Amino acid sequence: QVQLVESGGGLVQAGTSLRLSCAASGRTFTTYRVGWFRQAPGKEREFLALISKSGGNTWYTDSVKGRFTISRDNTKNTGYLQMNSLKPEDTAVYFCAATLRITPVVSQSDYAYWGQGTQVTVSS
Repeated sequence: QVQLVESGGGLVQAGTSLRLSCAASGRTFTTYRVGWFRQAPGKEREFLALISKSGGNTWYTDSVKGRFTISRDNTKNTGYLQMNSLKPEDTAVYFCAATLRITPVVSQSDYAYWGQGTQVTVSS
């Protein structure tokens, strides 16, 4: 129903910032709530943040709260993840995902649509 493509990843130095984008196509973007996940080598995919359809409500996991900000621009059919004060432990492949569920969701199984991921590497 919707296709998602992440971009904006790369190699950055610890303490700097990076903004990831999630471009959506295929269906009306405002139909979906959008989440961001990441997966580091040897670890399970981790929930990071969720944003409501209008962008009025957000939720963050404790490990990124205060450093990462999720947002969306529905006029551009794009979601964003602003990452500040990056740490080496933030190194992972970052994914955006979309869900039609109407209750707060933090599990992979709650999201039916996924992007391909973008690599973020934070050097010390």
